[in-house]
Amino acid sequence: MPATSPRSPFRSWWAQRPPTAGAAVLATGIVSVGLHLTGYEVLSRIALALACAAWLGLAADFAVRLLRERGRWLAEAATPGALTAVAATTVLGTRFSALGWQILAEALLALAVLVWPWLLVLVMGNWGRRMPGAVFLGCVATQGLAVLAATLAAAEETAWLAHAALVVFGLGLVLYGFALARFDLRQIAEGAGDHWVAGGALAISALAGSTLSAADSARLYLWNEDDSGVLRTVTLALVTLDVCWYAVLLLAELGRPRLRYEVLRWSTVFPMGMTATAMLSVAAVLDVPWLRTPGEVLLWISVAVWLAVAAGAAAEARAALKAPPGALRSTAPR
Repeated sequence: MPATSPRSPFRSWWAQRPPTAGAAVLATGIVSVGLHLTGYEVLSRIALALACAAWLGLAADFAVRLLRERGRWLAEAATPGALTAVAATTVLGTRFSALGWQILAEALLALAVLVWPWLLVLVMGNWGRRMPGAVFLGCVATQGLAVLAATLAAAEETAWLAHAALVVFGLGLVLYGFALARFDLRQIAEGAGDHWVAGGALAISALAGSTLSAADSARLYLWNEDDSGVLRTVTLALVTLDVCWYAVLLLAELGRPRLRYEVLRWSTVFPMGMTATAMLSVAAVLDVPWLRTPGEVLLWISVAVWLAVAAGAAAEARAALKAPPGALRSTAPR
């Protein structure tokens, strides 16, 4: 049975969503986390509800493709965009943990851990030279696991989980180096949106570092003074490099505006929101209070960009639903 039907324009449009559509969940989820950190709880929960609805829709689509379109499913699973599924799951788990829903957060961590190594091997097996910004999603997904594991370790005072998160954190940094060596720097001026992940991967790495620092306590005594100092230094270096990437990418956007909506623009919102969230977390955990104000400013910029991209997505969906059968543009896996 075909995945699309002329009688169902919505299903026809939805079936063409590429794997990178998962970045919409990732972007919305991290905006929710950032709003929570700044005390805008109502807005944070609205964003969380939207992210959950999108996650459930994409998860259902994932299952349908696995059962009905195995060839397409395997092809898409080998693309970098597939790793947004892991990253989005960990971000939602992190937000649920902040709400005190630890069992649900644990279930999401278990799901992400189950899917992550398999997808990572498939994706890295298809890495080549001059890759788009999505190549950094291997780092993003890995650091997402570190963030959620460290968050749960702090909430439940579980030492082994914190140590596991530290190992994954280190692996994420290694993956960033591999990705950077394959990133096509021309994407900075020409990319359609996912080139921002070059900075977003550093932002989530900084968030992982600050979350690991927050997981330590007198009761657990996870790290000695030397280790804590190294973790602090690395985290501050990561957030500094991330801000540098942010500045370079923003200047490139201003110098060569790319205002047309593309689904890859969700991969712009996520790094913006993640940079803001990382700055807010580092400000609180590592006692760098001057980072809070720029973090809040960047958070509201990310909210504004989220609204603009959401409006573009809604306009695209509305146009697709009004289009005659067979007129929808096909979308190749990304």
